Parts: sequence; C-alpha cells; structure tokens
Amino acid sequence: MAKVLIVDDTAFMRKLLKNILFGAGFDIAGEAENGKQAVEMYRTLKPDVVTMDIVMPEMTGIEALKQIKTTVDKDAKVVMCTAIGQENIVKTAIKLGARGYIIKPFQAPKVIEEIKKVVGE
Repeated sequence: MAKVLIVDDTAFMRKLLKNILFGAGFDIAGEAENGKQAVEMYRTLKPDVVTMDIVMPEMTGIEALKQIKTTVDKDAKVVMCTAIGQENIVKTAIKLGARGYIIKPFQAPKVIEEIKKVVGE
C-alpha cells in the first residue's frame, strides 16, 4: 500500500489522519509539524503521497509544496488539507502542482477516496 507523509502543525490532526489512513491500509511514512520538516522528510522518506496542511509555522504548506516540487521531486503527489473558506489558497496550490485537497474537519470516506485517487493516478 502507498506510503503517506502526514504534515500538520497540530498533533491532534496528525493523529486523526494517521488513524483514518492506517485504518484504510496505508503505510504511514512519517509525520512533520511544519513545512520545513516536510521538505526534509520528503527528501529522506520518499513517500508516495503527502497530506499537507496549508497554515503552519516556519514554512507554510504552499511554500513547502513549491519547494518539494521544484527542488526535490517534480512529480511529488501532494494533497492539501484545508479549512472551509480557504478555496482561493487551494486554487493556488493546484496551480503549483498539488494533486487534490481534503477539507477539515476530516471525514474518513472523503479522505480515503481522495488519497486513493491521487495515488492511483
């Protein structure tokens, strides 16, 4: 099954996503709590897909997405995690190469469906 890197500055959100994805049979490659960590961990773990929060300290999800796509792996599969009302940011992320998005609060079936869709591309 696909290896997922979970990126969110909130431990609760990381745990929630981890439980949803692990329960669906995905491998959890690792967890990062900011964009800077995400870029470093992507480099070493080479996950199949990344769930990337947008609003984080040190480096935002958008900046991390940009850096991963331009300096590490242009084919990286990144799914943005967003709160309702951040649609414009999601549009920017898609233009920068994000493959999809999931909306908080997470609904397990939607999360699983989006990750499977992106991994199966």
